Formats: sequence, structure tokens, C-alpha cells
Amino acid sequence: MLKLRPSDRDRVGVGKMIKVIFAVSLFWMVALQPEVSAATSFQELDRRILDSDLVLKSALEMPDRGIPRDLIQRCRGLAIFPAVVKVGLVFGVSFGSGIVLRRDEKTGQWSRPVFFNIRGGSVGIQAGAQATDLVLLVMNEEGVEGLLEDKYTLGADVSVAAGPVGRQASAETNVRLDSGILSYSRSKGLFAGLALKGAVLEPDNEANEVYHGKGITAQDVFYEGKGSLSDNARILIKTLEDATR
Repeated sequence: MLKLRPSDRDRVGVGKMIKVIFAVSLFWMVALQPEVSAATSFQELDRRILDSDLVLKSALEMPDRGIPRDLIQRCRGLAIFPAVVKVGLVFGVSFGSGIVLRRDEKTGQWSRPVFFNIRGGSVGIQAGAQATDLVLLVMNEEGVEGLLEDKYTLGADVSVAAGPVGRQASAETNVRLDSGILSYSRSKGLFAGLALKGAVLEPDNEANEVYHGKGITAQDVFYEGKGSLSDNARILIKTLEDATR
């Protein structure tokens, strides 16, 4: 019969503990995710657009600690994910639902919003759950086109960097414009640059079908001008037009 030394037993015990913690984190991810990402009605999706507009306005109303307007003027796409949930015990998982709009390089016009999901994982000292607003600036057309794929991994399929904040941030941004995406987070009312490497973005096909109509894809909305345009979407586009005029 094989006997384990004390050090071996300790390693086995730690291994079992890690598996239990991972299982608990996975359970909470599955248990909580439907409440965050499920959208079964047009009204719920329209509310998501309104929440996104509120996040954007908050970013624009903080000149010293918000997202620089000139970066929004130069971007080719904008993604907003209100209240992304992160939950975990040692192993963290995050998930959320939001919208993406494309800005036409020639006309400067913004598209109708397309619904996307974001998810990611991390390992670290974590406990409990928290919600954070995320804003992503897609700085080139290649980045927007990449979003049309089934899954789009930040840091792998596209380069991503923490975006600068404040109206004096333009000068330091030139070296960062090579990044496909500049990312921001808002927690407790303050915006800050945030590295999101490893996060996965993918179209929320079910939500897009409910809002825009059956068979209408993200590409149809971005490049063909198809889909619905609710009052809240008009308000959001007006906010963007005012910021990028």
C-alpha cells in the first residue's frame, strides 16, 4: 500500500481545495449569468441602451477624469457594457451584456446599436461579487470588422490597451493609437484605464433578433443601416453626435 508523506498529503489537500473553490465559482457564474445577460423582450433591450447612454454621458461630463472627447471623435467603434458582473472565490469570472456602435469613416454617422456579450476569467485573490461599467473604443476599421466574428478575444485577435483619461491625455495617446482597442472601466463614479486581455466579445444573436428582427446580423446593422431604432437609441446616437461633432 502506497503511503503519502505529510508534504504529499498537503499538496493533495490543497489540490482538492482549489477544485472545490473553482466549482463554487463556476456555480455562481452559471447561477447569476441568466439574470444579467438574458433579455427576453424589446423593452428590456431598450433599457440596456438607455443604461449605456447614461454611462456614456457620465464619461463625457467628467473632463478631468473622463474619457477624452477627441478619442471618441477618432474612434471607429464604441462598445458600452453597463454593470459587468465579476464574481468568484480565488477563481474569478466576469460576464455582462451591452451594445456596440460603428462610426462611418466617410460620413461620421453612427450606426444603430448592436447587442454584444462580454465574458472573461482571471485568477487572483477575489471574493464576492462586484459590478463595473466598461467602455471600449475601437480605434480602427479592422477592429470593428473583427467584432463580426463569432468570438473576438481581446489581446489575441486584437491588441488592447488601458485608455488614458482626462482632457490633457491626448499627447500621451499617440503611441497608444496602434492599439486596436482602448478600454476603460467605471467604478464608484470614476473612470480609469483598464487592461482587458483575455476577455471575449461575441454578438448576442438572440437579443439582436428580438430588437432588430429575424435574420438581421451585426454586419447588416453596421454596414447596411438595417434594424430598429428606438427612442432610446436615438438619444444615445444624439449623445455621440454631440460629442463627435
